[in-house]
Amino acid sequence: MTACMASGPAFGDWMAQVQASMEESLSSLLPEAAGAPLRLRQAMRYAVLDGGKRVRPLLVFAAGELFEAAPAALAHCAAAVEMIHAYSLVHDDMPCMDDDALRRSKPTVHRQYDEATALLAGDALQAQAFQVLAAADVADPARQLAMLRLLAQAAGANGMCGGQAIDLESVGLSLSLAQLEQMHRLKTGALLRASVLLGAWCGNAWPAAGMEADTAALNAYADAIGLAFQVVDDVLDATADAATLGKTAGKDAADNKPTYVSILGLEQSSALAEKLREDAYQALAHFDGKARHLRALADLIVQRKA
Repeated sequence: MTACMASGPAFGDWMAQVQASMEESLSSLLPEAAGAPLRLRQAMRYAVLDGGKRVRPLLVFAAGELFEAAPAALAHCAAAVEMIHAYSLVHDDMPCMDDDALRRSKPTVHRQYDEATALLAGDALQAQAFQVLAAADVADPARQLAMLRLLAQAAGANGMCGGQAIDLESVGLSLSLAQLEQMHRLKTGALLRASVLLGAWCGNAWPAAGMEADTAALNAYADAIGLAFQVVDDVLDATADAATLGKTAGKDAADNKPTYVSILGLEQSSALAEKLREDAYQALAHFDGKARHLRALADLIVQRKA
């Protein structure tokens, strides 16, 4: 199957437009920089703005466009997911976890401010995410409640936080490939899946409306790209430098963490990423060529260099 290149002009223009609009949305939906407590507000904005590829917001918008979702609702959903992602990075970088000094080519929040401020900024971003999602203009209260539940599950013990806990417990251990996949389905995949489904649910893709087949296809797509994202992360951590990544390179090996590269090697890890991209394509075949931005995002995730 021929890859749909993510770097084509049409996709590139769309991506730049979404990224620019998201920067504006995030800026307006975060607490203003002025006002008390000033240091906390500044740290929240520092953690979220002016950096990142915005993959999760792009997934929200790409899924939403399939189902005629309103841009304003998508902006709220995308901002909520990005705030959850940003808070997780703030906490992951702290000395009690990964103890990293660089994120998005600038000092991590606890280095730029201090550890207590970083901890509070992450907590406040998590709360802000649900405040923003609760304000999204969606079809009905039942759907909004389901969307809030979806994001909470993706972020909690059965999602991102659970995966991070397994990651911390696995340092120095030899995991099987199945165990590694389960860890990353939670740590990385759960929030990517929530991004896709939140975008779709902003539109008319609602399981209660007899659209279970659409939801199943989106789930299969999200499952594939969620694993692919982490496989590529592991490959880049082993092969790229800090200037390219915008964060400390080689940290997984230095911390003795199990990765796809440590289990499969570089060549097989790269092959697995390509297979997962094909799996994502197959899931999108359900939409008869209408999911071109979701397809291009699968390419972006697998082909990225940082």
